[in-house]
Amino acid sequence: MERYLGRYSEIAYCLMRFFIGLAFAQHGIQKVLGLLGGQKPPLASLAGVGGLIELVGGLLIAVGLFTGWAAFISSGEMAVAYFMVHASGGFWPIMNHGELAVAYCFVFLYVATRGSGRYSLEHALFGGKR
Repeated sequence: MERYLGRYSEIAYCLMRFFIGLAFAQHGIQKVLGLLGGQKPPLASLAGVGGLIELVGGLLIAVGLFTGWAAFISSGEMAVAYFMVHASGGFWPIMNHGELAVAYCFVFLYVATRGSGRYSLEHALFGGKR
């Protein structure tokens, strides 16, 4: 399969980065703005800081600007969220409702290792020379 789809890997990576970043930013929109069915905690709280990381990090990842840093911080936030919120509900993520946090954590860890990619705002601005 890689032989056929491999030539589209940069486009597929861009699409993954964009849609995962936007999905993550929606969690931040819930917490920071209280929209999309969310509740607005104080920004100085743990949930408020998490919401800021989700909103800003998600948008930076989506557009591909400072992606490595944004994804690394977002990955760490998801690891913390998993262990602080979900792990107390049992070992298995499917049972403690932490599978989304685990998925975001490892997708963002991968994005942190890969960076913005060819189809990104960072590449357009800096030509991949950052």
